[in-house]
Amino acid sequence: MADHPPIEAYDEIDSTNAEARRRAEAGQGGPVWLTAALQTAGRGRRGRAWSTQRGNLAATLLMTTDLPPVEAAQVSFVAALAACDLADTCLGPGAARLKWPNDVLVHGRKAVGILVESGAREDARLWLAVGIGVNLAHAPQDVERPAAAFADHMAGPPPRPLDALEVLATRFEAWRALWATQGFPPVARGWTERAMGLGERCEARLPNRTVSGVAEGLDLDGALRLRLDDGALERITAGDVFFGGS
Repeated sequence: MADHPPIEAYDEIDSTNAEARRRAEAGQGGPVWLTAALQTAGRGRRGRAWSTQRGNLAATLLMTTDLPPVEAAQVSFVAALAACDLADTCLGPGAARLKWPNDVLVHGRKAVGILVESGAREDARLWLAVGIGVNLAHAPQDVERPAAAFADHMAGPPPRPLDALEVLATRFEAWRALWATQGFPPVARGWTERAMGLGERCEARLPNRTVSGVAEGLDLDGALRLRLDDGALERITAGDVFFGGS
């Protein structure tokens, strides 16, 4: 018996996150993984397009939670750790690093995208759609920052998407169980151990301004602590962070 929720696989779909939303709005709560060999309208953070070619992995976990929205958002760190575990399984320990909040970089280039969406249910709980896209075989070329595929760093062929999802879903469940029983601290520790850029200068592009400073680490709620040049501490809760040439 698999140590994760069931997987439903499609050949083609508009977006696994969109399908999860449709199910949630129809009253379903999962947990269930939805995956497709091809997405025709995949999306990333901030409304950006996310290309999914055949050979890559596009999957969304539909689940429900009793947590308030601020705490429920910590699931993005769970997803990042699971994806990092997948990369380490395929490429060897240390190949992948995490960039706040949930980018997974393989040898410095983005290889995984994570998009978490949520909404209220009639029973006052939240539904969560945890979307994870992994460049297994192909990396997009027309993107803002350099991207990588697992295949770029493998002597043989990359794993098939469904095989990769088995690993990802199993590791996600392990981290999710830890989060559910012990709270965010062990997740934060796991993320910090694999984080890039801590102690280094970075630029944080926020919704209404841009700030620079030294990334000090995570707060207990997942916010990034940024020490500004004047010594003040800024908590980054939303935005894009850039280290050097990242």
